[in-house]
Amino acid sequence: DEALGGLTVALDAATDEAPGTSAYQRLRTAVEQSVRILVDHLPAVTLLLRVRGNSDVELAALKRRRVIDDKLTLLVSDAVAEGALRDDIAPDLISRLLFGTVNSLVEWYRPGGPVDADVLAPTIASLAFDGLAVSEGGELG
Repeated sequence: DEALGGLTVALDAATDEAPGTSAYQRLRTAVEQSVRILVDHLPAVTLLLRVRGNSDVELAALKRRRVIDDKLTLLVSDAVAEGALRDDIAPDLISRLLFGTVNSLVEWYRPGGPVDADVLAPTIASLAFDGLAVSEGGELG
């Protein structure tokens, strides 16, 4: 509940941001906040990501995760519709790839290690939204 509660609050904040904020910016904010929540609640998120639905408690957690996944996919769909994201990749696939990247942190991130959340969150968002490539002119993207 600890991890899902934090993510739900962050996602609700991202989807309810001030008028005039693009879906793209709300999605980028959701990605960054998800990283921070994962880092702040690493043991709980690690456990949550291992849930397989073997008990009523696990089934309830999976149901809440699906609701979050659906909200994230809707946010991606909105960003695609406004023309900020590619439309040749299904929004649910984009969402799974984005948040699969975030969730993979449980496998290697260590608190107190060389990278903290204030560096990690914008770095993951930049990688996801801006890419790794440098153009011929030396510019990013």
